[in-house]
Amino acid sequence: MTALSELDTPAALIDLGRMQRNIARMQKRMNDLGVRFRPHVKTSKSLPVVQAQMDAGAAGITVSTLKEAEQFFAQGMTDILYAVCVSPSKLDAVLALRRQGADLKIITDSVQGAQAIAEFGRRHDEVFEVWIEIDVDGHRSGIEPTDEVLLQVGRALHDGGMKLGGVMTHAGASYDCQSETQLVAMAEQERSRCVQAAQRLREAGLPCPVVSVGSTPTALSAQMLQGVTEVRAGVYVFFDLVMHNVGVCTLDEIALGVLTTVIGHQQNKGWAIVDAGWMAMSRDRGTQGRPKDYGYGQVCTEDGQPLTGYQMTGANQEHGIVALAAGVDAQIATRFPVGSRLLILPNHACATAAQHPGYKVLDKQGRIEDWPRFYGW
Repeated sequence: MTALSELDTPAALIDLGRMQRNIARMQKRMNDLGVRFRPHVKTSKSLPVVQAQMDAGAAGITVSTLKEAEQFFAQGMTDILYAVCVSPSKLDAVLALRRQGADLKIITDSVQGAQAIAEFGRRHDEVFEVWIEIDVDGHRSGIEPTDEVLLQVGRALHDGGMKLGGVMTHAGASYDCQSETQLVAMAEQERSRCVQAAQRLREAGLPCPVVSVGSTPTALSAQMLQGVTEVRAGVYVFFDLVMHNVGVCTLDEIALGVLTTVIGHQQNKGWAIVDAGWMAMSRDRGTQGRPKDYGYGQVCTEDGQPLTGYQMTGANQEHGIVALAAGVDAQIATRFPVGSRLLILPNHACATAAQHPGYKVLDKQGRIEDWPRFYGW
């Protein structure tokens, strides 16, 4: 059996106990709020992780690529939402999955997109289930709840012979919140505006059975979800430093880190050089400009205890720089000698996970297991 001290580095390390507690926490919250939970699997892209979410009570999954849909459908998961506006060029792949038995839902936020789906569906004698993406915060995509385009899209789908399954949204602006008050307000904004869109469709005589909302911050902050049928969230399974800055997790709830080894020093600069650069951590600097900038990641002991003040302050392709965020540690070579092992907590778990072909999973007994993940679109 491989011990933690014997792992080659850099390695993406999952603390199994933390991950399981994160899953249980979110599922209990959704159960208490009386809604279905559809986790976003783009964070892990790993069957054992997603199976743990399903075993906890999740109902269906959310994907961001058709590769994810294919991989998880092949493992028996059928209720799938492809939560990126579908391009016409991908409809052949969507059709193939549905013909194999996948209950694959797709989304759109434009009349042109809706018309393309309807035309393709009629041509291939397929009734696609389509949800309309709603913009609740000006963050990225979607139709504003009061926009006349919403009804135009709904009619293009419904009158075009497709199944108008509902509305969905993602309050991405929740990542900018910096207090519990802001989080609660954003969660209510997400809920109320998506419910408003659903009501407008229904008042126009169009079906809208599903109202789907979600982001990790709003899912963990919503006080009530009246009118919502399901919630989606993804990064909660691992958490990360962005989520810690937002205020929805503690450092000791972050379940993913990168194990790395000290390979040298620049003692006059107060640097320890490690073998995890941006190829292991990613270039994501999501904490930059936030209440606390963690550089490329928070430095911890090998067993995950944060080392106050130390961060990965710089990263080249295969080299990382570990240093005090403020000041210079003249004794860094003594503190972290060559061969020392450190764990770096990531800014953005999704981006860091994407740099690795698989995970090393550490259980409570100190045993290491290999869990694969996959790439591609």
